[in-house]
Amino acid sequence: MTGKRGNGEGSIYPYKNGYAAYVWVTKPDGKRARKYAYGKTREEVHDKWIRLHAEAKKGPVATSTPTLAAYLERWLKEVVEPDLKPKTAETYAMHVRLYLVPGLGAKRLDKLTVRDVRTWVNRLLEDCQCCVQGKDARRDTPRCCAAGDCCGQVPSRRTVQDARAVLRSALTNAMTEELITKNVAGLVKVRSGRKVKRSPWSVEEARQFLEAAQATRDPLYPAYVLILVLGFRRGEVLGLTWENVDLDAGEVSVQLQLQRIRRRLVHDETKTEASSATLPLPQICVTALQLRRKEQEAAKQAAGELWSDSDFVFTTRYGTPIEPRNFNRSFTDRSEKAGVRRIRLHDTRHTCGSLLAALDVHPRIAMQILRHSKIAVTMEVYTHVPSEATRKALRKLGKHLGRQDPG
Repeated sequence: MTGKRGNGEGSIYPYKNGYAAYVWVTKPDGKRARKYAYGKTREEVHDKWIRLHAEAKKGPVATSTPTLAAYLERWLKEVVEPDLKPKTAETYAMHVRLYLVPGLGAKRLDKLTVRDVRTWVNRLLEDCQCCVQGKDARRDTPRCCAAGDCCGQVPSRRTVQDARAVLRSALTNAMTEELITKNVAGLVKVRSGRKVKRSPWSVEEARQFLEAAQATRDPLYPAYVLILVLGFRRGEVLGLTWENVDLDAGEVSVQLQLQRIRRRLVHDETKTEASSATLPLPQICVTALQLRRKEQEAAKQAAGELWSDSDFVFTTRYGTPIEPRNFNRSFTDRSEKAGVRRIRLHDTRHTCGSLLAALDVHPRIAMQILRHSKIAVTMEVYTHVPSEATRKALRKLGKHLGRQDPG
């Protein structure tokens, strides 16, 4: 076959060891430019040339393929941040910054292969991130790879699964934008690691913790009551406003949460629709919130002009919102002073679930109180009541807590 252009083929010509073609297109920025196609045979290039013409008629066409790093930057800004909750968007950005860009960012988007992703996954499971991310090099006194003694700080399988899920989501969007034809991340699986078995507080430990907080007049005692009795999450208890508390009706509406995202406090809707709910307030919760209102009024009088008006139920002595991390520190400190085991703040929700199970609350009702999206999650919590002796102890929780109510 000669290099002469076929009739009606337009801009197809011999190029190096094959053929090339171009079509004038409008780029996403509105400017006109040539889009090229290459191939070893005229027929191959002709087919690509026809497809280019079809693309050009549909709308703007990118004339170059970005690297994965460049694409992810745009994806986070134009897709993730506008469409997802702020905390979720922050988590996506974290995975992109720490794992995706360092490992795969230099790859061209359309050249990324299944093998590239599998190699990246395997390396994540093996490489010490303390060294890879340069943490050790930035320390005044190296204590890991830079000191010749690797600490082996490798990501968990769950973290690697999450990072791969972010990549898969990004590549799905790239397919939607017709930048690539297949999602290579979806073809690579990461085996799940073993679940870490949590050991939540027993009813005696919960009682001991609350009694210690109440006896020392801990200003966060009412918050601890809501966490243990109603299963409030940290963001929900810190984001609670008086507008959503009805002490006369004995109800509390869970609508908002307070989180620190990208160095600023964000008071926003709860994570999912299922997380929002109106919950009945047991008497101990009503009493605790009445106590909180009195203490807040006293703090306001003491602060005077320094008081910052807000509708938050839980505030500092100057009326400002409580930092989520400070709340964690206070919980840990209170646990130590109360002489109970140190557990994660989030694990207190399992104590709440055990209470509901021991009181023979139907799983569907418990699912509503705990605001789980799936009944299977609720049933998993229910399995934390292994014996009748424990069930009897949990049934006493209401009585134990009730003794703390004043008057």
